[in-house]
Amino acid sequence: MSGIREGMPVLARHAGEWEGDYIHVDPDNNVIDRHRSRLQCQFPDEGPYAYYQINTYIWDDGRKEEIHFPATYRDGQIWWDTDRIDGRAWEIDPRTVCLTWTRKDMPGAYLYEMIQLSEDGNKRARTWHWFENDTLFRRTCITERRVA
Repeated sequence: MSGIREGMPVLARHAGEWEGDYIHVDPDNNVIDRHRSRLQCQFPDEGPYAYYQINTYIWDDGRKEEIHFPATYRDGQIWWDTDRIDGRAWEIDPRTVCLTWTRKDMPGAYLYEMIQLSEDGNKRARTWHWFENDTLFRRTCITERRVA
């Protein structure tokens, strides 16, 4: 094992499956998208990735999207470099993980995310701030509960 569970104990507490709701708003807090989610957070014992996340998004109109986010672990952080994103995550206190990443399909855009995990480890709240050319253009608010 890569030492990720010891090096990132807060992230390790996220292992399992989560269901929730994503609400995307513009800078004036007008809702621009809303959908349900199911996330799987895994720490494989073997293979090239120390962390593997699968996000499934479901809209009320029947659309569905599944995205895989494999990550490596080094220097006390996890690092992504996928077809979709390039970024990293680190812990800042006993309940909080921060992320920053760029979307490869959105030149000039970058995001920051903060994840707060409840003390019992069964609820979490996440916020994303989306910037394009250093201007905020979207926020995403996510509430989730552990289901497995």
